[in-house]
Parts: sequence; C-alpha cells; structure tokens
Amino acid sequence: MFIHNLRLGAFSLRRNPLLTALMIMSIGFGVAASMITFAVFRAVSGDPIPHKSSQLFVPLIDNRGPQYNRKGEPPSALTYTDAVALMRAHKAERQTVLFPVAMSVMPGDAHRMPFKAIGYATYGDFFPMFDVPFLYGNAWGTSEDEARGAVVVISRALNQKLFGGENSVGRRIILDDKEYRILGVTSDWDPKPRFYDMFNDNAYASPAQVYIPFTYAIDQKIDTYGNNNCGSDGKRGEDRDSWLRGECVWISPWVELDSQEKVDAYKQFLQGYANDQRRAGRFNWAPNNRLRNVNQWLDYQHAVPPESRISLSLALGFLVICLVNTIGLLLAKFMRRAPEIGVRRALGASRADIYRQFLAEAGMVGLAGGVLGLLLTGLGMFGVGLVFEPQIARLAHLDISLVLLTLLVAIAATVLAAFYPTWRAAQVQPAWQLKSN
Repeated sequence: MFIHNLRLGAFSLRRNPLLTALMIMSIGFGVAASMITFAVFRAVSGDPIPHKSSQLFVPLIDNRGPQYNRKGEPPSALTYTDAVALMRAHKAERQTVLFPVAMSVMPGDAHRMPFKAIGYATYGDFFPMFDVPFLYGNAWGTSEDEARGAVVVISRALNQKLFGGENSVGRRIILDDKEYRILGVTSDWDPKPRFYDMFNDNAYASPAQVYIPFTYAIDQKIDTYGNNNCGSDGKRGEDRDSWLRGECVWISPWVELDSQEKVDAYKQFLQGYANDQRRAGRFNWAPNNRLRNVNQWLDYQHAVPPESRISLSLALGFLVICLVNTIGLLLAKFMRRAPEIGVRRALGASRADIYRQFLAEAGMVGLAGGVLGLLLTGLGMFGVGLVFEPQIARLAHLDISLVLLTLLVAIAATVLAAFYPTWRAAQVQPAWQLKSN
C-alpha cells in the first residue's frame, strides 16, 4: 500500500510541475537558511570538552572590591600574586595558570625568514588536564616547572613547518633568541570555543603553536601577548617588577576537581585565602570569589556570539514563512482534486487511505525540498564569512550529521505542514462530488 501511495503521489506531482516546483523551492530555501545558521550556532555553542567540563574550574578572586568591580563580579583573571599563591598552595590534584605568548621562531635553514608563533606559557598539568593529544613525545613534568627549564612543546603544524613532520623530540628550536629543547609534538587539538583562554578573547583564534613553562617565561621576562587589565583602580607600575607585584590581572587559572567534596573544599580554601589577604591589609572587603566549571564559565563569558542567535532565529522565522506558503500551495493542490477524492471515497477508500496517500505525496515533496536544501546549504557555506567573523565562519561545515538533519527537517516539516490540507481533503463528501459532476 505504501508503494502504491508513492506511485499516486509521484503521478500527482508530475501533473502539476509548476506547483510542485514552487513547493520544492519553498521548502529548499527555508531549510537551507536554517541549516546554514544552525551549522554556525552548533560550532560555537557546543561543549568543547564534554567528558571533563564538569571537573575543570576557573577560580577567581576579587582584588578590586565592590567600588571597582563590575556588577559585583571579580575580574576574569588573576594577578601574578594570586596566581602564584594558588599554585603554591596546590589544593587541587591538577592545576595550572597560563598567559598567551608570541615568540619569533628562527628556522634552522638560514635561507628562511623568522616568523611569529603564538602559544602559551603554562604549567605541565595543562596537558593532562585538558587531554591534549600528542603525536610525538609528551609534556614536561613538575621537575621542569620547578627547574624553570628551557623546554617546549610544539604543535603538529609547526613541526611540519620546521621539520617536515619528522619526530623532532630532543631537537632544538630557537624562540626569541633563546634555545629550547623540544619535549613533545601535539596532535591536532583546537577545542572551540577555546574555553581555557576566554579572558584574552581567543575563543575562536587559530590553534596555538608553542607551549613553554610558565616559570621559565617569568624568569625570562617574556611579556603576555594577551590582555592586561589594571581596572579603574589598578596601577601599571613604573617597571616590570612593580607591575608583576601589582593588582593588574592577566593570568588565567584552572583547577581540576573530580568530586563535589573537592569542589566544596576548594571553595573553602579560596574563602580562607581571601580572608588572609583581608587580614594582611591588601583587601578591605568581604571575600568575593567564584569557582565556575567550563559550561558555567562559557555562559558567563557569553561565548556564543549574539549574531549567531539572531541569525538562527531569523532563519527559523523564514522557514516558518516558507512552510505557511507550502500549506497554501498544498491546500490549493489537494482541493483541486476533490472530484478524484470523491470517486475514491465512493469506491470504498477510507479517510485513512486519503491521509496516507496525501501525506506520502507531501513526504516526497519534502524529500525533494531537502535535496535542494542540501545543495543550497553547501553553496551557502561559502557565504557564511559575509555575515560572521572569518574565525567563526570557518568553523561551519557540512558533515554527514548536518546532511541527515537537513533531509529529516525538510521531510518532517513538509509532512507537518500537509496535515491541514490533508484533513480538508479527507472531509470531501463523495455523494456531493458525484452529484455535482
């Protein structure tokens, strides 16, 4: 029976090619607009580390007080003083702090020009905390952190550029006129949004290329390549040491806490630390700390660009308009066939048969509209950069899941839109139709 209904539907669609084409175009354009914007929204709103997002936390300490902080919220990074204090206390099983660096790379080939490599100064725990995959070698350990060693982990892309993709572990690399020993080469790894560096607006930046020890970077007086927020009451200081010991925030902290008991204990530690600072005269306000996990942190930082939400809402509205238009076209098409429906009912066809036949026909329209929508979605991916920033636009792509979703949405939406026209068609009275004919 299902095959029979499909044959009837195909015959009906061929009888009115113009009407059929209009319906397919309406569905195709509506679905394509929705899927293009959804692809962007999906790319920027996903959980970047779903298996650990509830175990990774950003601890923040209010070093400015109610007079200078924003809506009662502490700054989104730490001062050097607080960052070092948290690391020395070591109240979490794994912990790290980091800041961006931009280093000049001197290729081994004298004929090649130096180039800039962006990366991070951090602790060795950074790599196991965030599950950074390695192509060769591994990260540095606590001994290198404490020894302030000149070691480096480089990205696969940089390894390809400098060593042609060979295993470069143990080899030397010149960064900012300093020689580093390569300990590891990361595999492709670039979580989006880059949750661990939201403070520097690097949520959708290009992948990092180098990682060096935080302690070595401080010793070598390597400046941050990121934000340096001194606030309304902050003072930059006259020299590096006064800046380092001042109240400017520029370091992003992270801790890993795998149970609620450890989370509660860490909150108590932050409370005690802030109270100690108050007693020491550094703070003159009540402790105002925060401890947010990855998803809470992304929500607080508004990681999803507002234009992606607006675009998705507009596209869904456009799809609704297309579906309303499709309802009108289907209604006109079905009601023109009232005599045919009357004859079928008179010959014994039930209303359920009418429902099955017309919904099958609508499903075929939806499938054709979905195929057209896929083609338009593929073309639309090339134009995403006209609406969104390039670093966000390049995240949108057409994969198998989006292909299946496009077809599913097109068919489901068309069948849904066909219910009212089909209900009207099923109400046709066979006696009246036979008499009028």
